[in-house]
Amino acid sequence: MGHMLLFSLIIGLASALVLIPFSKNKSEEKKQPKSKFLIAVIILLFLGVFVFYYVTNLDRNLSSLWILAVIITAAGAVLATGKERIIKAVLFLASLAIAVIFLSAFLFNAGEKYEIAKMDVKTEIETFDENETPASVPPQFARNKMKKAFGQVPNTSYYELGNLQIQKVNGEYVYIAPVEFSGFFKWLNGDETPGYFTISATDSSANPKFIKAEMVYTPSSYFSKNIERHIRMQYPQYIFHGDVQLEIDDEGKPHYIRSYGEFVSARNGFEVKGIVAVDPKTGNTKDYPLKDVPSFIDGAVSPEVVSLQNSYFGNYIHGFWNSKFGKKDVKLPSDEGTEANVSPIFDENGEMFYFTDFTSPKEGVDSMLGYSLTNSRTGEATYYTGNLEESYMDSQGALQIIEKKFIEKKWDGEMPVLYNFYGEASWLTPVLDANGFLQNYFIVSAANPEISVYASTPNEALKLYKTALQRGGGTVDGSSKAEEKQISGTVVRVYKERNGDFTSISFLLNNRQSYVISSEISPMAIYLQEGDLVKVKYLDTGESFLPAKELVIEGLE
Repeated sequence: MGHMLLFSLIIGLASALVLIPFSKNKSEEKKQPKSKFLIAVIILLFLGVFVFYYVTNLDRNLSSLWILAVIITAAGAVLATGKERIIKAVLFLASLAIAVIFLSAFLFNAGEKYEIAKMDVKTEIETFDENETPASVPPQFARNKMKKAFGQVPNTSYYELGNLQIQKVNGEYVYIAPVEFSGFFKWLNGDETPGYFTISATDSSANPKFIKAEMVYTPSSYFSKNIERHIRMQYPQYIFHGDVQLEIDDEGKPHYIRSYGEFVSARNGFEVKGIVAVDPKTGNTKDYPLKDVPSFIDGAVSPEVVSLQNSYFGNYIHGFWNSKFGKKDVKLPSDEGTEANVSPIFDENGEMFYFTDFTSPKEGVDSMLGYSLTNSRTGEATYYTGNLEESYMDSQGALQIIEKKFIEKKWDGEMPVLYNFYGEASWLTPVLDANGFLQNYFIVSAANPEISVYASTPNEALKLYKTALQRGGGTVDGSSKAEEKQISGTVVRVYKERNGDFTSISFLLNNRQSYVISSEISPMAIYLQEGDLVKVKYLDTGESFLPAKELVIEGLE
């Protein structure tokens, strides 16, 4: 608070000296304005500056005063006379020139923005390991379950559920949402919030848990206890971008964080440099450069920052004017993400990335031009072009397929994420009903939209998808570690299931291993019986049911 008071006083005094005329006018008897008037103007300007910066939480750098400088110098030049008017007119022209530079900066720094957001380019992400479970519970569904469990919160009427975000805590992927005050008077009476909710991001049947953890400095608190204002008071000159986020350490202790950085040029654009972390109970703060961010923090780079960088990368490859007119090589980031138009996902090492797909600026085109993964701790990003010989459907196209598939039930998809399943670029999308409850998981090939399946869990959908790819002639290459093998044995059990125009045959051999094959690949497989001697060529993916590529039944071939 002391910094703000001093800043406001200095600006108020300087503004008053520019605004008030000191030169002698022929109609005036006194050479200088009355001291009481000067003091009154200083006080009014001081109060105005103080209120403005307190309410807006704007950074207190001199460059943030450019609008005030234009107004004050213009008024000062008008009120002054003689040589004083000339001096103040020069000040006005200087402040006006600075204003023009600030207002037009976006026209000239597009190249710098692109260089900041420039990504490594690769063809395709590695194949997904079928033994892993993707973090595929949609946030809307998780939020609905948390709301239904809100009775666990003491003095429930005081609070409401805060923003939801995903994180890895103690090796598990979970959604976290703080309990927030539901209004000003509830804050006056409550003083502190009681804790936060967590729920699994991989198991849709899991129930939310309420964790007690008193928090005084929160987004829903007021005055000096408001978390964003508290951070600004501690770091008056830092440039922040994005909302505050709640991060939980492995002991369950909550921490609020916010990304900070610097302008690209002339108070325009943003480049992330680090985070500020706050203990919401004590208010203790500490800033960390990105390279020194504590290991428990997954989202050091806020989703808003990543969304901004994606915009730079997609739009400004050939400068600002090209992004508006020629649009050569321009690609637009999708707005289908779950957090600020991006979707957080985790790789096989447990590292969090923000996923975004890019599409053409041409209207009516649902073909994907590529997709990006941005490391949520470092901000480093990779752009994947996909197989250049194929045309991939974008996330909007996947959502449209789901909408048409369940048009009578009025179900919609949420949080589409592109995976490499069995060597096939594929969209995995949770499907929700009109009330926001999870109904199934839908998988559709990005290159061959006619190949699609859905099931109650991601793993069940993956099994069906494997068979669908075999039927549709897709590439079932298994995981990145899959190896093609061959075995002979006796059939112990057989299960046949009709899937569209073909039959899926699952069978158990006397080696206690199960296999699955489609009749489209091996038509004679429909005659398979218990006791048959067979030769099987399969992919060793490590799954319970291994995908067979060839089946020979002794006596029938």
